[in-house]
Amino acid sequence: MTNKRELIAFCGLYCGECPNHTGKIADLARDLRKELRSVRFDKTAEALSELSFFGMFKDYEQCYAVLGGMVKLRCNHACRGGGGNPYCKIRKCCQKKEIEGCWLCDEFETCVKLNELEANHGVAHIKNLRRIKRNGIDTFLDGKKHWYAKPKESS
Repeated sequence: MTNKRELIAFCGLYCGECPNHTGKIADLARDLRKELRSVRFDKTAEALSELSFFGMFKDYEQCYAVLGGMVKLRCNHACRGGGGNPYCKIRKCCQKKEIEGCWLCDEFETCVKLNELEANHGVAHIKNLRRIKRNGIDTFLDGKKHWYAKPKESS
């Protein structure tokens, strides 16, 4: 059993809620592919694609291939255990500074290394880092953890 504290990534994201770490998406994709094969849905999709209102089924093979890619979305280790991006600049920075996470760095609010997370997480990591810095790790672990948070639109 992994210690919950070990599931807090250096950037403030919580690996315990990561769909790749939990395997939820990979398992669902695997199960859906298995079901589609068992009912020979490729034949159903081929027949449906001939109907104008089901034209999207022409792309069934591509959809099935994407599900195959999703099956591979597994991360067996949390960030602190070597999981995630092996080239993560954020992890390397924290390790170089010998700090537990970005919340201990006075520059995290303006750190450009954290910007690479925005495409996938919005500002979730920043919200988490602020919460950890303000209230501590135990409070963070007991409360809401953001995985995605929409950035505020600038005018």
